[in-house]
Amino acid sequence: MRRTASPLSLTLLGVGVFLLVLAPLLVRYVQPHAKRTPIDVDTTTVFTGTGSYFDVGRLKTVDGERITVTRRVRGDVADSLDSGNAVWDVSTSVDTDATLPASDTRDSLQWTLERWVTDRRTNEPVHCCRESPAFDGEAYLKFPFDVEERDYRWWDGTLGGVVRLRYEGPGTVQGYRGLRFTGSVPPTRTGVRQVPGRLVGLPRSPQVLAEEWYANSRIELVADRRTGRIVHAAIGPRKTLRAPGSAKDAVVLLESEELAFTERTQRQQVELAAADSRKLELLGRTAPRSAAVLGSVLALVGAVLVARGRRSGTGTPDTHPMTNRPG
Repeated sequence: MRRTASPLSLTLLGVGVFLLVLAPLLVRYVQPHAKRTPIDVDTTTVFTGTGSYFDVGRLKTVDGERITVTRRVRGDVADSLDSGNAVWDVSTSVDTDATLPASDTRDSLQWTLERWVTDRRTNEPVHCCRESPAFDGEAYLKFPFDVEERDYRWWDGTLGGVVRLRYEGPGTVQGYRGLRFTGSVPPTRTGVRQVPGRLVGLPRSPQVLAEEWYANSRIELVADRRTGRIVHAAIGPRKTLRAPGSAKDAVVLLESEELAFTERTQRQQVELAAADSRKLELLGRTAPRSAAVLGSVLALVGAVLVARGRRSGTGTPDTHPMTNRPG
C-alpha cells in the first residue's frame, strides 16, 4: 500500500507559504495604504496664554488678559474622495474671557475659516477643491509621515509665508517622545487696514491705510516621528498697526509671549499619535516579521512531514501469500 502526505502536513505547508507571501505584501501594499492622511478628521486643539489685545469698545490695548485660541479641523469626506486628496476645513478663533465661550465664532476677537488641501501621502499642498488660502511648505497642521531629523518649511498663516523650522532634537510631551522644532518670524509687514488716523498718531487724518505688522518670537512644535502629528505647539505672536511709512508700532492688536497647547489638548494629541503609530508599527514591522517567522516555521515543519510521508510510502509492494502457492 502506497502512503501519501497527511492532511496536517499539507495544511501546515500551505499556511506557512501563505504567511511567507503575506509578509512582503503587508510592507509593500497594506502599510503604504494605511500611511495616508485621514479624511474623516474632526479634532479641536486649544492654545491658552496671557497677553494683550486691542479692545474695540474702549479703543485701547488691554494688557494681562487670558487669551484662548481654538482651532477645529473637520475633513470634507466627499471632496476628499472625489479628489483623492485630504480636504480639511479649519476654523480658528481668538477669544478673551469676555468672548469665550462664544455662541457664534464671528463674535470672537478674531476668527478665520480656511480650507487646506494636501496630498495624502506626501503632505505637500495641492491647489484644488476651493483651497483657501493658497499655501506652501511641508508642514502646517501636521508634518509628513516618518518625520526626519532635519529642518522643515512650515506655513505660517498669519505671515502668509513659509518659516524655516530648525530641528532641535528629541522632545517629550506627557511622557511621549517626539521630535522638537523651533523657529521665529521677525517683524514683517503683512498688509494694510483702514482705520481712524488718530488711532495711529495721525489725528488730522480722518482715515488712513495703516500698515499691519506681524512677528512671532517663538514657534515650537513637537511632532510624532512616525505619523507627523503635532503633539505640542507654542507660539509668541505679536500683531500691530503702524502709521503709513512709520518704523514704530502705534497700536498692539494682539501680543503674547506664549500661547501653548493646554494639557488636555496635549493628552488628546498624544493619545491619537500613539494609537496611529501603533497601527503603523503593526502593519509595517510587527505583523510582517511575525508572519515571516511563523510562516518559515510552519512551512519547514510541513515540508518535513510531507517528505517523511512520501519516503515511508516507497519500497517493494507486499505480495499476497496465495500468489506463491504452487498450482
